[in-house]
Amino acid sequence: MFTIHPMNVNGEHQAWLADFLTQQWGSPMIGSGDKLIDASLCPGFAAVRDADMFGDAPVIGVATIHITGKDCEILTLNSLEENTGIGTALIDAARDAARNARCKRLFLKTTNDNTRALRFYQRRGFVIAAVRVNAIEAVRKRKPQIPLKGIDGIPIRDEIELEMSL
Repeated sequence: MFTIHPMNVNGEHQAWLADFLTQQWGSPMIGSGDKLIDASLCPGFAAVRDADMFGDAPVIGVATIHITGKDCEILTLNSLEENTGIGTALIDAARDAARNARCKRLFLKTTNDNTRALRFYQRRGFVIAAVRVNAIEAVRKRKPQIPLKGIDGIPIRDEIELEMSL
C-alpha cells in the first residue's frame, strides 16, 4: 500500500526532487512546447510506501504540475513500481489540485516513442489534443540529454499532447 503526499517545493523537498528528476529525466528541466521548465520548482505529489514496522517509507512515485491560467500541465509522472495504481493515484492528485485551482483543462505531453504512456493516459480519460511533428528537435537543442532513440528503438521526434476537460 501507499499514500499520496503533496511536496513542499519551496523548502525541504526541493533538493530531493531535483535529484530524483535528474535520475529519472536526466535533468530537472522539462521540455514543454518551446520552453524548459524547472520541475523541481513546481508543486507536486509523492507516492510513499506505507511505513513498515521499522519506519521506512520509500518514495515510489512522483508527479509534478505547472499551472498557468486555467490550464494545469502534468510535467512529470514517474511510478517506480508499475501496475500497482501509483500512476493513477498521482493523476488523481494532479486532477484534484487542478480543480482546486479552478483550472478547466489538465494536460500533458509525451513523445511519439512512448506508446505505453499513450495507452496508459488514454485509458484514464485523456484524449490526444495535438501532435507536433519534429518538435523534439528544437527541445533537444536546449536539453541535449534527450536521446535520439527511445523505447523499442523508435526515433524520438514528435511531441504528443493529451488532455482532459475538468
